[in-house]
Amino acid sequence: MNAVTPEPALDLEVRIREKLKRQHFMHLIGADLTRIEPGRIEAELPLEVQHQQQRGFAHGGLVATMADLAAGFAAVTLVPENFGVVTSDLKVSYLNPGVGQRIKAIGWVLKAGRRLHFCEAEVWCDDVLIAKASATMAVIEPVG
Repeated sequence: MNAVTPEPALDLEVRIREKLKRQHFMHLIGADLTRIEPGRIEAELPLEVQHQQQRGFAHGGLVATMADLAAGFAAVTLVPENFGVVTSDLKVSYLNPGVGQRIKAIGWVLKAGRRLHFCEAEVWCDDVLIAKASATMAVIEPVG
């Protein structure tokens, strides 16, 4: 059972961009949402020196963060405006070192439920798939 019927695209994008303004960690790492659709998000950031570990590889924590971010925001697109989501489980498989200019994460909802959303994500560095992830997002109801 889906949590809600998807809202019109423009209203959805405005709502998600408002939530994005409150995501200080995303701003600190330089990530931005580049595509917003019901149940699907794309996020990007330039791969800069502070994101790298030895040999210029994208840091594993950054890769996991981008997967979590994309999956989480994909889930957020399917909950009512005053609801939120929190990651309850995240599994990341690292496939290739991230070497390049830009990190891109694509997240989508496989199954949306009333309490849990099951999501997947891919993280790319330039044109190379560097990680795949599966995540469970718990729906957080408003307080009060």
